[in-house]
Amino acid sequence: MREKYWYAVYTKPRWEKKVTGLLLAKGVEAYCPLNRITKQWSDRKKEVEIPLFTSYTFVCIEAEQQEAVRRTDGVINFVYWNGKPAQIRPEEMDAVRAFVSTYQNILLEPLDLRVGETVEIPEGLFKGQSGQVIKIDKKRIEVVLHQLGMKLTVAI
Repeated sequence: MREKYWYAVYTKPRWEKKVTGLLLAKGVEAYCPLNRITKQWSDRKKEVEIPLFTSYTFVCIEAEQQEAVRRTDGVINFVYWNGKPAQIRPEEMDAVRAFVSTYQNILLEPLDLRVGETVEIPEGLFKGQSGQVIKIDKKRIEVVLHQLGMKLTVAI
């Protein structure tokens, strides 16, 4: 049996759930993390599920299945990294599934960082360390951790 990998798929706006359904109907393992939120209208409140990642869904496929995924209505393309469809580690997908099943009303916000800004590392090996942002580009952020004499590069 060939190896399967998780990939992020970019969809047309507001097609995340529909694309996931179409992929599942084709027999492709697909997952669209849904955020359960409470919407307030003038006359009522209602719980609704909206995609956690706007215009993205995820698939676990063999490399040979990529073309079939691309040909699915609503799919724009795979998310690329270094010229190839970006693979997502299974433990990252497991973490997203666990987080979404545990919490509701999740709010994702893009980082608003500027060069020269001081930041604190929230988790991982350098948790609690602070550093200065020295470079930001489309794919990574570089932070200097002065107290450790190190430069930390984070892919985004």
